[in-house]
Amino acid sequence: MPPFGNQAKQLVFTDSPTPRHSDTQMKGGNVMSETALLAFAAALAIGLPALATGWAQSRIGSAGAGALAERPEVSGTVIILLAIPETMVILGFVIAFLILVMLR
Repeated sequence: MPPFGNQAKQLVFTDSPTPRHSDTQMKGGNVMSETALLAFAAALAIGLPALATGWAQSRIGSAGAGALAERPEVSGTVIILLAIPETMVILGFVIAFLILVMLR
């Protein structure tokens, strides 16, 4: 038998309110877990694009530094290429904002 017994199964696998956790229940759903999942989704909406942008900019930056060493006239192109991945973070921020607005 698991250390928490049937109470943990009921808490995880059902939406019915339990006497011990009745303060987090509302209209048959677990409000605490819904709020936590929406917050986690918002964090992922910003975090994953931020990591991907950092990785992309590191590759673009090193290639851009090499290109600038050989041809200084491509500086405008390198700056634009460094700014393009930033749009992923901006879009992730917009999605996170929309998710967080759903919390209200």
